[in-house]
Amino acid sequence: MAKKSSIVKNLRRERLVSKYASKRAKLKEIIYDKDVSDEERFSAVLKLAELPRNGAKIRVRNRCSITGRPRGNYRKFGMSRISLRKLASEGLIPGVTKSSW
Repeated sequence: MAKKSSIVKNLRRERLVSKYASKRAKLKEIIYDKDVSDEERFSAVLKLAELPRNGAKIRVRNRCSITGRPRGNYRKFGMSRISLRKLASEGLIPGVTKSSW
């Protein structure tokens, strides 16, 4: 089980990402547009730098929804390899069976 503080910190980051997503997208659109003047682009860069760092999507860590484990996660299931194997062996995940040949 992961530390509660790590899980809470990641949830806070997810909330910040959703809050600032549109603002960041607009600023990045201005920055990458070559038709906009250099002064406008530079001011957009400064405004982007003023936004909180944890508002960036890249700062969110994929964690297991059951244990909070940060590594070895399957995006499709939203859980770690360990939790996935345990629940699949018990038959609690529909459509997933342990292979045998």
